[in-house]
Amino acid sequence: MNPQEPVVLTSSDGIATLTLNRPERKNAVDGAMWGTLTELLQQLRNDPDARVLVLQGAGGDFCAGADVAKSSQAEHPVSRLRRIGDVALALFDLPLPTIAKVDGVAAGAGCNMAIACDLVVASDRARFSEIFTRRGLSIDFGGSWLLPRIVGLQQAKRLAFLAEVIGAEEAERIGLVTWVKPAAELDAFVDGLASQLAASPPIALEQTKSLLNQGVGLDLAAAIRNESTVQAVNFATEDAPAAFRAFLDKTDPPAYTGRWVLS
Repeated sequence: MNPQEPVVLTSSDGIATLTLNRPERKNAVDGAMWGTLTELLQQLRNDPDARVLVLQGAGGDFCAGADVAKSSQAEHPVSRLRRIGDVALALFDLPLPTIAKVDGVAAGAGCNMAIACDLVVASDRARFSEIFTRRGLSIDFGGSWLLPRIVGLQQAKRLAFLAEVIGAEEAERIGLVTWVKPAAELDAFVDGLASQLAASPPIALEQTKSLLNQGVGLDLAAAIRNESTVQAVNFATEDAPAAFRAFLDKTDPPAYTGRWVLS
């Protein structure tokens, strides 16, 4: 990893890894990094070879949030918050399944960056905090929308009002994280999870993610209509027919391509 690059994107076998690379600042995100993150997420959105994204921090911490110490005094706060919001939207709307690999600190915007991912895997030494009120600020990076949907309104208010630091076990108990693993096993678990997702049917995963994200704001009838519409998309790929054949023939799952089939 190039120590000079504050954000590093690598890719192998369909697994893209986006690393926040300022370990001396616990990977706090400065002004330039917000723009870079938006650009890289847009790049991934248009990458036909990318199947899954792993988001992580370098040096034993995930992300300490926005680097307020390096905020430009010449830039209006509204402009800065707009750029932060752009990253939140780009991450949440990314069609790929996303995994936050959280070790060490995930605070403020860093905490909400983690929970904006589809799955959150934390080490047993991870710590989470909606630290905003300790800095005289209100919640951002989409936290006012994400938190109540993930942990419920009362727990969201608890985290946002008190700005307490909670450990990985407590975060798992209230539903803030998906799995907690010993620090020594974190990399291997995330690698296996990412490989499993990368080998899954990409269009089906993309459609499922979209359905679930939209479904929380719909009534049942609207959700079912959406399901019927996108299911037809799956049958127009190579993957669904191949999966059905493998099931009927009792053979191994096929290599999913996501390729569109035109009759």
